[in-house]
Order: sequence, then C-alpha cells, then structure tokens
Amino acid sequence: MAEIEVAIRAVMASNVVGRAHCIGCTQIGSYSKHWPCLFPQHGPGPKHLRPIELRQWQDDIALDRYPREFLRGLIHSDGCRSMNWVVGQLRAGPKRYTYPRYLFSNESADIRCLFTEACERVGVECRPNKRNCISVARRESVNQLDAFIGWKY
Repeated sequence: MAEIEVAIRAVMASNVVGRAHCIGCTQIGSYSKHWPCLFPQHGPGPKHLRPIELRQWQDDIALDRYPREFLRGLIHSDGCRSMNWVVGQLRAGPKRYTYPRYLFSNESADIRCLFTEACERVGVECRPNKRNCISVARRESVNQLDAFIGWKY
C-alpha cells in the first residue's frame, strides 16, 4: 500500500491520497479531474466490452521501460500464485505431485494480450489456461516472476 501511495503522489503531487478501510480490504485513492488524461482507457461500462489499448507513451513506459512492474501490478490486481495439484497414473499406481504457477484472469481480451506481451518482454513463457485465464507454469518462468512479483497482501 505504501508503494501505491508513493506512486500516486509522484504523479499527482498536489493531491491528497487517502485510505478507506473496509471489511477485508483497504482502498487507496486520490481524486482529480486529470486522471482520465493519464488513463484514457477508463470509461463507462465494463472494460471487457470496450477496447483497452495503450497509447504510445503508455506503451513506452509500461512495456518498454517497466515491464516487470507492469506485470507485478497486473498479478496483484487480477492474478495469483498457487500450487497446482496433478495426479498422474504410473505402472506402480497413481502419483500425486504439486508445482507452483501463476494465473492471470481477466474478462478483457485486450488486457490479457497486454499481460502476454509483458511476459514476452521479460522472457516469461505463458499460455492460455481457460477462456479468460493465462497460466505461467514452467519452473524457470515461475522463478523469474517470483524474483520481482513479491507477496500479494
């Protein structure tokens, strides 16, 4: 939460950043009529029913300069790291094993494409898991994400 406050203050230095404590979560926000200038993708209606495309200056920042931070934000907002349980059949009988993986789920195909593009930029292998979900399961890729994603509190 401290990182979010620092980021908001860096962008909107003269605005107040507030915290609203709710049951099970804390909302951090700042009001400004200029937020739509920074996030032109924001608009009425569900985001999966309208195009979500980065402007060139946003692409330069998010995907070219800070793809790891962009991925971290996407995972912290719409993703998780979990253990996948698999049961395989061997001659000696069933074998059960687990491995860590990241899942990113979003109804917007455009946002899923941005996630995939950011993964490509940092050399992380990912693939669709379900209609609205992307999985990162290869050990090397999970380890790479672990290095900069951090715990989701």
